[in-house]
Amino acid sequence: MKNMTRRHMLKYGAVGAAAFLTIPVQTISNISSARPSVAVAKNGSPEQLVNTVFELLGGIERYVSPGQSVLIKPNIGWDRVPEQAANTNPDVVAQVVRLCRDAGASVIRVLDRTCNHPQRCYKQSQIESSAKAAGAQVRHLLDDRFHLVRIPQGKVLKEWTFYCDALEFDVFINIPVAKTHSVSGLTLGMKNLMGIIGGDRGLIHTQFEHKIVDLNTVIRPTLTLIDGYRILIANGPSGGSIADVKLTKTLIASADIVAADAVAAELLFDVKAQDLLYLRNAFDRGLGQMFSDQMMIKNQDLANGHDDTKS
Repeated sequence: MKNMTRRHMLKYGAVGAAAFLTIPVQTISNISSARPSVAVAKNGSPEQLVNTVFELLGGIERYVSPGQSVLIKPNIGWDRVPEQAANTNPDVVAQVVRLCRDAGASVIRVLDRTCNHPQRCYKQSQIESSAKAAGAQVRHLLDDRFHLVRIPQGKVLKEWTFYCDALEFDVFINIPVAKTHSVSGLTLGMKNLMGIIGGDRGLIHTQFEHKIVDLNTVIRPTLTLIDGYRILIANGPSGGSIADVKLTKTLIASADIVAADAVAAELLFDVKAQDLLYLRNAFDRGLGQMFSDQMMIKNQDLANGHDDTKS
């Protein structure tokens, strides 16, 4: 299903007393058997890393066409400055905005549902100012734009509320920061989608390994870029201490969110993908590829120009 058809296929229906937003759900049973491309760029500035991963994946034009609307979802969850690595690097977000603008996007919107006070998070993270300067609309989430959505492929969750921009925009670019997490072990691409759901998100942390997969059957990002410029190696997801931050100057990108998470886990944290229960479940349910030997990994080290592509 092409991303540009998403907003045109939405329809509302009444079921009992509740209004559900019914969306077309992509058949995912054979996705995990595909051989996805994953781009890895290392040892450059945030802007250079963004440019490189898009070059390795064939250019921004593969993902954004002139006139399309683009939603960018970074992690803006915490009242932290960039050096604390609790939020996505603002320079990464801004460069993605610039590339989308240059590709002719009609609207570029940046948003997240925060954990701390929204205005403080947007300001302290420096994402609001950087994204606006690059040409994006930066929006706070509004209660009346959450809609209840059926989850026909859900094993535990059968419905949940989602922010309508994530369902309606033509292109959805997911940009988490790589961090540890007390519940999931790591928080990467799949967990970052909790920033576009409503309701009591604390409930997702019970049976997390199933519920996060259920949510990811509804929202399929066009592209996931995992920000590993600075990573939080302890006391995630909120962090706070610079002692918990590691400078790795890495960016990982793939249209396959499971593959992106798997590569990030192994490359940035030395954690085997199969040791993360939610990733195993996502792979078993056909959401993407978990095993690196079944991926085309395109690896560019900008410090020495080394290309270590694995096919």
